[in-house]
Amino acid sequence: MLLALDLDGTLLTTDKRLTARNLDAITRAQDAGTTIVLASGRHPYSMSYFAELLHLRERGGYLLAFNGAQLFDYSTSTEDLLHLGDLLFLQQLPHSVLHRLRDWARHYNLPMLSFIGNTIISEQPDNPYVVENARNNRMPIEGVDDLATVFDNRPAPPKYLLPGDPTLLPEVEAAMKADLAGEIDIYRSAPHYLELVPPGVDKGRTLLRLLEHLHLTPADLVACGDQDNDIPMLRVAGIGVAMGNAAENVKAAADYIAPSCDDDGVAHVVERFLLKDHNDNKAYKAH
Repeated sequence: MLLALDLDGTLLTTDKRLTARNLDAITRAQDAGTTIVLASGRHPYSMSYFAELLHLRERGGYLLAFNGAQLFDYSTSTEDLLHLGDLLFLQQLPHSVLHRLRDWARHYNLPMLSFIGNTIISEQPDNPYVVENARNNRMPIEGVDDLATVFDNRPAPPKYLLPGDPTLLPEVEAAMKADLAGEIDIYRSAPHYLELVPPGVDKGRTLLRLLEHLHLTPADLVACGDQDNDIPMLRVAGIGVAMGNAAENVKAAADYIAPSCDDDGVAHVVERFLLKDHNDNKAYKAH
């Protein structure tokens, strides 16, 4: 079985902790043969901190980063983290849209950010949203003059992140979707985060690629999440689980509602679905 776990608001508590009960339940599931996939909008280097806590190098596991734009086999990573594992999938934003994305961010005076290597880059490096993101991801920030031209002689990034006031972002999201339909995908990963990713990239599609790579089927997958960007993987999974703290539309897409991320919801899911007979679990899918 595969267990795909979103990080923020799912595996991690509101204050970004991995609880002892969640860790214990996941360890027991690994002992029983379950493979863990950390599936997040985060940069893979940020995810590696939790991969180490879960011993994914030794026990086997995968990092699905940038909402599915990158997929790593963490069992082949190095202890110094200079190599995060064999890259199984990569998709980048098209260069043709980078200037327009920058222009939209500037139009609304929002602190868009991206990444070069293991560094966060932004035209507004001191903005509180950027500082918070860097703190949560344990990554340094570098200010740049132009978040589009910085990639002129580099590969385009797998994503831009557009943070902002949750009351403003619905307007921004609608305007950008109208302008960029078919060129990129845009969705929310938190009330204050808009994810700007390559077209056709989401957690569900990348998990399907991983299942095919492992010669497994969706019936072999349990997925847990709490935000809009998790809905594709909840729909793909044999058992799609929304956390108790999830948005209502996420709960509507799920087969099961778990306790919240602050109440060890992942441990509850593991104990209910993965530490029992797997054949019973495969019959659970409701749609």
